[in-house]
Amino acid sequence: MSERDDTMKEKRVVFVTVGTTCFDALVRAVDTPEVKNELLKKGYTDILIQMGRGSYIPTRLTAENGSPALDYFTFSSSIADYLKSASLVISHAGSGSIFETLRLGKPLIVVVNEDLMDNHQSELAEELADRKHLYCARPQTLYNTISDMNPGSLVPYQPGDAKPVAKLINRYLGFPED
Repeated sequence: MSERDDTMKEKRVVFVTVGTTCFDALVRAVDTPEVKNELLKKGYTDILIQMGRGSYIPTRLTAENGSPALDYFTFSSSIADYLKSASLVISHAGSGSIFETLRLGKPLIVVVNEDLMDNHQSELAEELADRKHLYCARPQTLYNTISDMNPGSLVPYQPGDAKPVAKLINRYLGFPED
Protein backbone atom coordinates (compact mmCIF):
# COMPACT_ATOMS: atom_id res chain seq x y z
CA MET A 1 0.00 0.00 0.00
CA SER A 2 1.45 3.37 -0.94
CA GLU A 3 1.71 6.30 1.45
CA ARG A 4 -1.10 7.99 -0.48
CA ASP A 5 -3.43 5.02 0.21
CA ASP A 6 -2.64 5.21 3.95
CA THR A 7 -3.60 8.87 4.16
CA MET A 8 -6.84 8.26 2.27
CA LYS A 9 -8.00 5.71 4.88
CA GLU A 10 -9.02 8.22 7.51
CA LYS A 11 -9.64 6.89 11.02
CA ARG A 12 -13.36 7.14 11.82
CA VAL A 13 -14.09 6.21 15.42
CA VAL A 14 -17.38 5.10 16.94
CA PHE A 15 -17.33 5.96 20.63
CA VAL A 16 -19.76 3.96 22.77
CA THR A 17 -20.50 5.16 26.30
CA VAL A 18 -22.66 3.66 29.05
CA GLY A 19 -21.74 6.26 31.69
CA THR A 20 -21.15 5.00 35.23
CA THR A 21 -23.84 2.33 35.09
CA CYS A 22 -23.95 -1.26 33.95
CA PHE A 23 -25.47 -1.54 30.48
CA ASP A 24 -24.22 -4.92 29.26
CA ALA A 25 -27.07 -5.17 26.72
CA LEU A 26 -25.64 -2.17 24.82
CA VAL A 27 -22.06 -3.48 24.95
CA ARG A 28 -23.23 -6.92 23.78
CA ALA A 29 -25.22 -5.36 20.91
CA VAL A 30 -22.19 -3.40 19.69
CA ASP A 31 -20.00 -6.51 19.99
CA THR A 32 -22.12 -8.55 17.55
CA PRO A 33 -20.66 -9.33 14.11
CA GLU A 34 -23.74 -7.79 12.46
CA VAL A 35 -23.32 -4.40 14.16
CA LYS A 36 -19.54 -4.35 13.66
CA ASN A 37 -19.93 -5.24 9.96
CA GLU A 38 -22.62 -2.59 9.45
CA LEU A 39 -20.41 0.07 11.08
CA LEU A 40 -17.56 -0.97 8.79
CA LYS A 41 -19.88 -0.74 5.76
CA LYS A 42 -20.77 2.79 6.85
CA GLY A 43 -17.05 3.68 6.82
CA TYR A 44 -16.21 3.50 10.53
CA THR A 45 -12.74 2.05 11.19
CA ASP A 46 -12.59 1.83 15.00
CA ILE A 47 -14.93 1.18 17.91
CA LEU A 48 -14.04 2.34 21.43
CA ILE A 49 -16.38 1.24 24.23
CA GLN A 50 -16.57 2.85 27.66
CA MET A 51 -18.25 -0.04 29.49
CA GLY A 52 -18.75 1.36 33.00
CA ARG A 53 -19.62 -1.21 35.68
CA GLY A 54 -20.57 -3.85 33.16
CA SER A 55 -19.43 -7.44 33.45
CA TYR A 56 -19.66 -8.35 29.75
CA ILE A 57 -16.20 -8.08 28.19
CA PRO A 58 -16.26 -7.29 24.46
CA THR A 59 -13.81 -8.90 22.03
CA ARG A 60 -10.77 -6.73 21.37
CA LEU A 61 -9.96 -6.63 17.67
CA THR A 62 -7.36 -5.09 15.42
CA ALA A 63 -8.56 -3.57 12.15
CA GLU A 64 -8.00 -6.75 10.17
CA ASN A 65 -10.22 -9.53 8.86
CA GLY A 66 -12.89 -7.19 7.51
CA SER A 67 -13.86 -5.80 10.89
CA PRO A 68 -13.31 -2.45 12.59
CA ALA A 69 -10.75 -2.32 15.41
CA LEU A 70 -12.43 -2.63 18.81
CA ASP A 71 -11.08 -1.61 22.19
CA TYR A 72 -12.67 -0.83 25.55
CA PHE A 73 -12.11 0.64 29.01
CA THR A 74 -14.23 0.93 32.15
CA PHE A 75 -14.00 4.56 33.34
CA SER A 76 -12.28 7.83 32.55
CA SER A 77 -12.19 11.06 34.54
CA SER A 78 -13.51 12.79 31.40
CA ILE A 79 -14.95 11.46 28.18
CA ALA A 80 -14.81 14.89 26.49
CA ASP A 81 -11.75 14.04 24.38
CA TYR A 82 -13.29 10.75 23.25
CA LEU A 83 -16.47 12.56 22.23
CA LYS A 84 -14.50 15.24 20.34
CA SER A 85 -12.51 12.70 18.33
CA ALA A 86 -15.51 10.47 17.54
CA SER A 87 -17.16 10.35 14.12
CA LEU A 88 -20.26 8.71 15.64
CA VAL A 89 -21.36 8.37 19.28
CA ILE A 90 -23.53 5.54 20.56
CA SER A 91 -24.64 6.42 24.08
CA HIS A 92 -26.87 5.41 26.94
CA ALA A 93 -29.76 7.81 27.53
CA GLY A 94 -28.09 9.94 30.22
CA SER A 95 -28.87 13.62 29.66
CA GLY A 96 -25.26 14.69 30.29
CA SER A 97 -23.90 12.38 27.60
CA ILE A 98 -26.69 13.33 25.19
CA PHE A 99 -26.30 17.11 25.48
CA GLU A 100 -22.49 17.04 25.56
CA THR A 101 -22.51 15.06 22.30
CA LEU A 102 -25.15 17.27 20.67
CA ARG A 103 -23.23 20.45 21.60
CA LEU A 104 -20.22 19.01 19.76
CA GLY A 105 -22.37 18.43 16.67
CA LYS A 106 -21.60 14.70 16.55
CA PRO A 107 -24.01 12.17 15.03
CA LEU A 108 -25.60 10.33 17.95
CA ILE A 109 -27.50 7.11 18.51
CA VAL A 110 -29.04 6.97 21.97
CA VAL A 111 -29.75 3.44 23.18
CA VAL A 112 -32.41 3.26 25.89
CA ASN A 113 -31.80 0.90 28.80
CA GLU A 114 -35.17 -0.76 29.25
CA ASP A 115 -34.02 -2.42 32.49
CA LEU A 116 -34.09 0.88 34.39
CA MET A 117 -37.06 1.59 36.62
CA ASP A 118 -39.02 4.81 35.93
CA ASN A 119 -37.12 5.43 32.72
CA HIS A 120 -37.61 9.16 32.15
CA GLN A 121 -34.45 9.11 30.03
CA SER A 122 -36.30 7.37 27.20
CA GLU A 123 -38.73 10.32 27.01
CA LEU A 124 -35.83 12.75 26.46
CA ALA A 125 -34.20 10.51 23.85
CA GLU A 126 -37.46 9.94 22.00
CA GLU A 127 -38.34 13.65 21.98
CA LEU A 128 -34.91 14.59 20.58
CA ALA A 129 -35.23 11.80 18.00
CA ASP A 130 -38.65 13.12 16.98
CA ARG A 131 -36.97 16.50 16.42
CA LYS A 132 -34.33 14.74 14.26
CA HIS A 133 -31.37 15.71 16.50
CA LEU A 134 -30.39 12.08 17.11
CA TYR A 135 -31.38 8.48 16.52
CA CYS A 136 -33.04 6.48 19.29
CA ALA A 137 -32.71 2.70 19.58
CA ARG A 138 -33.02 -0.23 21.95
CA PRO A 139 -30.22 -2.81 22.21
CA GLN A 140 -32.20 -5.22 19.99
CA THR A 141 -32.83 -2.53 17.32
CA LEU A 142 -29.30 -1.07 17.21
CA TYR A 143 -28.32 -2.95 14.04
CA ASN A 144 -31.43 -1.71 12.16
CA THR A 145 -30.88 1.85 13.38
CA ILE A 146 -27.27 1.84 12.14
CA SER A 147 -28.31 0.24 8.86
CA ASP A 148 -31.04 2.84 8.25
CA MET A 149 -29.26 5.93 9.56
CA ASN A 150 -28.15 8.87 7.45
CA PRO A 151 -26.13 11.19 9.72
CA GLY A 152 -26.39 13.97 7.15
CA SER A 153 -30.16 14.14 7.71
CA LEU A 154 -29.83 15.01 11.41
CA VAL A 155 -30.80 18.55 12.44
CA PRO A 156 -28.09 20.37 14.45
CA TYR A 157 -29.12 20.96 18.05
CA GLN A 158 -29.25 24.63 19.08
CA PRO A 159 -29.14 25.06 22.87
CA GLY A 160 -31.85 27.39 24.12
CA ASP A 161 -31.16 30.99 25.04
CA ALA A 162 -31.83 31.42 28.76
CA LYS A 163 -31.59 35.25 28.76
CA PRO A 164 -35.32 35.92 28.16
CA VAL A 165 -36.24 33.60 31.03
CA ALA A 166 -33.64 35.16 33.33
CA LYS A 167 -34.90 38.67 32.42
CA LEU A 168 -38.48 37.65 33.22
CA ILE A 169 -37.45 36.18 36.58
CA ASN A 170 -35.41 39.27 37.43
CA ARG A 171 -38.37 41.54 36.54
CA TYR A 172 -40.71 39.35 38.64
CA LEU A 173 -38.32 39.57 41.60
CA GLY A 174 -38.00 43.34 41.20
CA PHE A 175 -34.37 43.49 40.11
CA PRO A 176 -33.34 46.33 37.79
CA GLU A 177 -33.02 45.59 34.03
CA ASP A 178 -29.52 45.39 32.56
